[in-house]
Amino acid sequence: MAKLKIALIPGDGIGREVVPEARKVVDALGLDLAWTELPWGSQYFRETGRMMPLRGLEILAQHDAALLGAVGEPGVPDHETLWGLLLPIRQGLDLWANLRPVRFLPGISGPLTGRGPDDVDMIFVRENTEGEYAGVGGRAHVGLPHEIGVEVSVFTRSTIERLARFSFELARSRRGRLISATKSNAARYGYVLWDEVIEEVAADYPSVELERVLVDALAARMVTNPGSLDVVVSSNLFGDILTDVGAAIQGGMGMAASANVAPGADAPGVFEPVHGSAPDIAGQGVANPIGAIWSAALMLEHLGERAASEQVLAAVARVVLAGPRTRDLGGVADTAEVGDAVTDAL
Repeated sequence: MAKLKIALIPGDGIGREVVPEARKVVDALGLDLAWTELPWGSQYFRETGRMMPLRGLEILAQHDAALLGAVGEPGVPDHETLWGLLLPIRQGLDLWANLRPVRFLPGISGPLTGRGPDDVDMIFVRENTEGEYAGVGGRAHVGLPHEIGVEVSVFTRSTIERLARFSFELARSRRGRLISATKSNAARYGYVLWDEVIEEVAADYPSVELERVLVDALAARMVTNPGSLDVVVSSNLFGDILTDVGAAIQGGMGMAASANVAPGADAPGVFEPVHGSAPDIAGQGVANPIGAIWSAALMLEHLGERAASEQVLAAVARVVLAGPRTRDLGGVADTAEVGDAVTDAL
């Protein structure tokens, strides 16, 4: 197998602290890979007026995958951050599936009383290129009393169908249950189309139990009955919100990992923790690196290194159970100490 080429984008804030720990863990596996660090993010924006270079997508396409820390800093508008880096990468490379596992590991004191690891093991498949984040719309009469902002949600049959088929396949490989998050009672065009396409695809997967659940009811169910969830397929916005609920359930944002992928295509996947740049704790060395390490494990699985991915996740589970832990998990360890512990556990 040829040497794997991985783009490393530490980004901003705690991204620059957790990504080195994820790299350290991957390096300990002794795989044949090469890292290329890319200095994209808020500092790059201050220097150039862009979050990444004009050739950014071309540069990423020369790699097999990318590991991204986080982007965003005070003083740089959030819409510049999102539309200057993250969304152009997802849309430009057509990384149409965002995968976010939600698992409750032994040793974590979660917020759900009486719930343990056997009760929380779900994965969200979030549409990643259109929906509510399509970027279609505009503003008019700016600064006047009748100023208007229009944001158009875009749903296409082909995009829903490919996401649905991937989700059904995933559900069939797990416990055979798929929940579709919707709001078709109120959003009568986009989400009615969503429901119709999901139902059409369901006919090809008779062994998978499909349930359609309104997103607000689903958010409540994640808290009251998490064991009833296996695979959830959702739109861009709904997946974004629901997986933050999931992160809270599994022990906090520092535990949450994600993968941006285009199954069946040659585009490099982009793997990132969910927690964001967290400027309030950046530079203190207290950020939890588990989400970044878990994201690296998702990257290894995507690249065909399943055994290595399982090794990393097993090491993470041992460290979460026995310690050391960062303060968000009730411990006193710093970021590097946890990274070292996972490396040692390998």
